[in-house]
Amino acid sequence: MESNATIFRNGFRDGIPIGLGYFAVAFSLGIAAHGYGFGPLQGFIASILTYASAGQYIGFSLYAANAALIQLIILTVITNARYILMGVTLNQRMPAGTSLARRLAVGTTITDEIFGITIARPGIPSPYYGFGAWTAAVPMWAAGTSIGIITGTALPAQIVSALSVAIFGMFIAVIIPPARKDRMIGVAVAVSFAFSYAASHLPRVSGMSSGNRTILLTLLISAAFALIAPRTDQDNNEQ
Repeated sequence: MESNATIFRNGFRDGIPIGLGYFAVAFSLGIAAHGYGFGPLQGFIASILTYASAGQYIGFSLYAANAALIQLIILTVITNARYILMGVTLNQRMPAGTSLARRLAVGTTITDEIFGITIARPGIPSPYYGFGAWTAAVPMWAAGTSIGIITGTALPAQIVSALSVAIFGMFIAVIIPPARKDRMIGVAVAVSFAFSYAASHLPRVSGMSSGNRTILLTLLISAAFALIAPRTDQDNNEQ
């Protein structure tokens, strides 16, 4: 059995490359926030408390447009609703007797990438692993936002766009190892890519926000693979 300190260190180590990707994306988010009139401290606080790129961008733009607080809350919740699904998935990996405090602790660390590396670990999800990854990654997200705001529009748009490419490499690093271990995971990833591309071009569906399309596809594809290749508790502990 690994100690909690060891699990935390492992999470911190695995969170460093995620943080580097976050910094690049948050930098461009900070440039957008600068255009909406936000200062570096405001950007840092927003990012350290929210750490959700689409949700923050919507929040910044709606605030700048003087939208009502209830509108800001509703749209931010809808945009980030996928984290509910991630939380449910991690919750199902925990034993029946797990305390509410422990479940909430795991949930507070969820981002797309931290969820990916957490769910890929064998055994029961530990809050110490998530906290370790969070400690390495999220401060870099917040720092990237602040530095982007400070820099403003000083950098050419091509350089800002190039920095954002790092996040895609991070996604690949998250999905490839489990896909190599389990062929069905690889198939699910390929199907997700294909359906995501198709959904962005199909009538009606393409008109939905990217966040809502992600939720819809996640529900449909997850349900389909749960029926086609259901997993047992033993499978979850061995992966």
